[in-house]
This record gives sequence, C-alpha cells and structure tokens, in this order.
Amino acid sequence: MLYQHQIDGLNRLKNYNRCAFYWDMGLGKTFVGAEKMLQLGSSVNLLICQKSKIKDWVNHFVQHYVLSENLMIYDVTKWKKDDWQMFSNDPNFINNYHKAKKYVLIINYELCWRRPELAKLTNFTLMLDESSCIQHISAKQTKFIVNKLKPLNVILLSGTPCAGKYEDLWTQAKLLGWDISKPTYEKHYINYKTLWIGNVPRKIVDKDNPYKNVERLKNKLREHGADFLKTEDVLDLPEQNFIPVMVPESKEYRKFIKTGYLKLEDGTELIGDTTFNKRLRSRQLCGMYSQDKLNAFRDLLQSTNDRLIVFYNFTEELRKLTLLCGNRPISIINGETKDLTAYDNCSDSVTFVQYQAGAMGLNLQKANKIIYFTLPERSDLFEQSKKRIHRIGQNNPCFYYIMMCEGSVEEVIYETLKLRKDFTDELFEEKVVRK
Repeated sequence: MLYQHQIDGLNRLKNYNRCAFYWDMGLGKTFVGAEKMLQLGSSVNLLICQKSKIKDWVNHFVQHYVLSENLMIYDVTKWKKDDWQMFSNDPNFINNYHKAKKYVLIINYELCWRRPELAKLTNFTLMLDESSCIQHISAKQTKFIVNKLKPLNVILLSGTPCAGKYEDLWTQAKLLGWDISKPTYEKHYINYKTLWIGNVPRKIVDKDNPYKNVERLKNKLREHGADFLKTEDVLDLPEQNFIPVMVPESKEYRKFIKTGYLKLEDGTELIGDTTFNKRLRSRQLCGMYSQDKLNAFRDLLQSTNDRLIVFYNFTEELRKLTLLCGNRPISIINGETKDLTAYDNCSDSVTFVQYQAGAMGLNLQKANKIIYFTLPERSDLFEQSKKRIHRIGQNNPCFYYIMMCEGSVEEVIYETLKLRKDFTDELFEEKVVRK
C-alpha cells in the first residue's frame, strides 16, 4: 500500500519515461522507484545501486512483486562467465525470451563498468538508486553508465542528488534527456573563477557566489522529469534534537597541530607531511586516540538501555568502541559486514554504522537515538545519516548526540556540515591550522 504522497509523485511523472525522484530521505523512494519501473513495462530492467543495498533491493522485489508481476530477479554481481554467455552470444536474448516474464538485473556501481555485456542490452529501463554516485563524468562507472548504456527509460533516485553542488548535476541532467553540453550548462548556471597554483591556473567554483539562475535550473530539470519533494511538505515527523557532547581537546592534539608530528605511547607515529595527512591524523586524534571521548562514549552507553545507532569513520574506532559495549548485543554495518540481527531483535542493541557503507538507504527507525562518535567530511553522508531514524514509521522524538573535542577540527567540521557543505583541505588550512 503506497502513501498518498507516493501516489501523487507517480501521477506527476506518469507521462515521463525518463524521470528523477529527488525526494528527501525517508519518503519511500524504493517503493516509487519500483512502481515506476513496472509501470514503464520493459521486459528488461537494470538496477544499479550501492553494494550494501543489493540484498535490500532483491528482498523488496521478492516480497512485493515476484508473484503478482511474474518477475525474475537476478543479483548479477554473482554471475560467472557462463552466466554472461547468453549476452555475448545473442545481445537480444533477454528481450526475445520468455516475453511473459519481466527481468530485473541488479548490480552495484563499482562493478557495472566491468561488465561490458550490459552495454549490449537494448530497449530496457535503467534505474539508478542514489544517482548522486554518478556526479563525476571522469569516473569509470559514470562514463560507462552515461556513455555506454543504451536505456529506453531512466529512473533516478536520490535524496541528495548533488549535495548542493550544482556543478555535479550535469551527468544526471544528461540521463534525463536534457540535451545541453557541459560547457553550456556551466556557462549558464555555475560561477567559476581562476585560482593560480604556482604558474598553473585551476578553475574552481566561486565560494562566495557559486551559482546563478538556480530557479531556472530547477525548472529545466522539472521539465525533464525531475520531481523534488521535501519531508515537511508531506509528513509530520517527530522533532529532531541535536545535542553536542563536548570533551576536552588533548595536549597531544595541540602538539600535533603545531608541529605536524606526534609519537604515541604505543610507538605509533602520526605524521602530517601533507595537508591531507595532517587533516586525517587530527581527526583521528579527536576520535580513536582520544581517551576522553572514549570515556564519554562509555558514559553515554551506560546512560540508557535504548537501541542506539553509532556512526563512525575508521576501523580502529570500531574496534575500540565495541570493547566498551560489554554484554550489550551488537550489530555492524561496514564494507565487510552487514548484520542487523541484534538491531532487529534486541531493544538494548548498539548498531555501529560506517558512513560509506550505511549512511544511505538503511531503515533504522526502530531506534530514535544516534551517536556520532566522529563526523564525516561529506555533507551528503551527514544529511543522509540523520534520516536513518527520522523517516516514515518513526513515532518518537529523535536525538542526535554529536561528540566533539572542544576547540578542535571537529567543531569546524560540524559548523561546515550544518551549512550543508563539505569539509576540505582548504577549510582545514584556513580554519584550523591558521587560527
């Protein structure tokens, strides 16, 4: 059963065979994407998503459509050479075989460009879940999807299609059928300026006045099937509460920022020989190397027996944090593990989620509390992470505990993320090193 806002969205795009649901996280893009795919009626449907979402999509189609729609669902990440043979022998095999059936092939972004057999498909529907993954035309997966695939129909799904960076929207506009060249797009909508690095000019977006004709851009996207929807327009979700949890900045952190070098008691050497390395190590000194923050995290755990979601960045953070959980049941979502058993079955569970693997797409509304042990540097990951609990089905106020070392790089990162901007080397140099 679809919600009214989902039915309305499908009706708005009823006459589009290339469209985008640019809806806030939690509004049910999975359901409207699947419905739109089936409405388009192609015998072959190719769904490209993040690796962590493949199983979720398979389960969605199996649970809701297999029997009623006579679908054949394939996780083609598992296909071997023999499985692909039908494509290399006859590119139209699926299009001409078992016309009573519909096929859904599911693969992840990182793998799709390594499967040239997909480029042989014709007259199919292409759906991109989290279409923000094709922002950069220089990336191999983007080149393959935009230039090699030949879909008849296109469906794009994203809550953060460009994370506020309109210069990254051109590839999606192209897939929607907007016939505008990249130079023309940038001329009309992006304000660039030249930054000289030595004797080498570099084109960058003007940070003070980055964009122009924004409303015209949005209207052009709407003309080509883009549907924008905000949570507050359709749902009355519970209140969100953001609670800073401050711990002292360590003398080791101050020394490292000043000198760019630190040797820890266990012999580990932290070297900030480049801006990137210094930024990375300074963040780690505010996380896994901060005993004060680890102690504060332990205190937060002991303050409640409610389900908790914990976002983290680095593997060593996970190792140290899980040791503090004692006998509490644990679930983990990262690049190697996706196990929500404890989350699903235990009301006192602690679920650790690595940003890249789980900030997008997970349904975690059984919990209403998130702890950010360390923050991400990307705005889209932060915005998406908040919506894991603040979505359809959440009936309780949501609490977000933002753990930060006072006076450190983390405060600057948080202020940057609140502006929906990414934290970069440039900001690190400007706000942290030179302060």
